[in-house]
Amino acid sequence: MTKILKTLAFSAALVAGGMAMADDKAVIEAFYADLLTTPADATPEMVREVVAEDWISTPTPLGGPGAEGLAKTLGAFGQIIPDLTWEPQEIIEAGNRFIVRGKASGTPVAPFFGIDPPTGKSFEIMSIDIHTVENGRIVESYHVEEWAKAIQQLTAE
Repeated sequence: MTKILKTLAFSAALVAGGMAMADDKAVIEAFYADLLTTPADATPEMVREVVAEDWISTPTPLGGPGAEGLAKTLGAFGQIIPDLTWEPQEIIEAGNRFIVRGKASGTPVAPFFGIDPPTGKSFEIMSIDIHTVENGRIVESYHVEEWAKAIQQLTAE
């Protein structure tokens, strides 16, 4: 009987752990769908539903550290690139860490990385992000984007 109870407890723990991992992946998906895509629509409250108040991002967003800095950065990006979309192309799970290969695209309507006036052209770039999720929020992110490629696309003759 004890062996059966232990097996049932272990199975319940696996199911609960699997649900937590599914919830963690939903947080990652919300980061891209609800915050990075059409960032002008992302409110500070929405940001705090996805990232921890003391979220650590490397590099630090232009708006500053933490959830507040991300909210400011998203607001600025929303003004500059109102049609910005950021789509995960692949998500690799490793416990509570998620590696995301993403694709970002958009058309700047205001000065962007020194391109002034805007050219009316669009860009499409790749990003690689590593996120750590704890207690239903992203607590740490490392990210790289091909911004030089975006500049090249926007200024091409």
